[in-house]
Amino acid sequence: MEVNVLEADNSKVKVLLSGVDRVYANAVRRFALSEVPVMAIDDVVILENTSILYDEVLAHRLGLIPIYTDLTRYTLPEECDCKSELGCPRCRVLFVLDAAAEDKPKTVYSGDLVSEDKETRPISPNIPIVKLAPGQKLKLEAYAKLGRGKNHAKWQPATVAVLRDVEEEGKKFELYIESVGALPATEILLQAIKILYAKMNKIFEEVEGAELDKQERK
Repeated sequence: MEVNVLEADNSKVKVLLSGVDRVYANAVRRFALSEVPVMAIDDVVILENTSILYDEVLAHRLGLIPIYTDLTRYTLPEECDCKSELGCPRCRVLFVLDAAAEDKPKTVYSGDLVSEDKETRPISPNIPIVKLAPGQKLKLEAYAKLGRGKNHAKWQPATVAVLRDVEEEGKKFELYIESVGALPATEILLQAIKILYAKMNKIFEEVEGAELDKQERK
């Protein structure tokens, strides 16, 4: 597969894929949406909530806040050595939120979430979470972890991933990816290609292993 970058910045990337069958080019597109992992809040412990929103609604809203992700520093929970349902600093990040409205209404934003890791934080501090009326309070702990879009939309790293044929009978395709902000668009593309190669290598190894077993039985 040959990849030529046509346009790229942190939020989007457009590339020309050459010398590859459409099924593999489309696999890269699909993996950009469903296989590349990013951070998202998954567990929420509500300590106090007198707002108008139910606990479940608050947890859902928190889960959909995009979070800056560093794939070199964290691992998927199922791959972490801790093997704990609670997780560890290698596979989860703690956020704390403690807000109260006194004599006038107060809007709680994503920037009010305090992370134990300064680099792992919401991509914007201005995402509204809930509006508190005077006297209302909200106090909680939230745990973010890596996950994949195929399991839940909150772990989807891209908002858009589109594949377009450049030549009707050739093997050239234009791929456009737009990031939600958790990962740079170029990294989403690179990770998607790495995942494709890893999956293909695993298939080849299993097929070769089956052939060797077959020959040994003869």
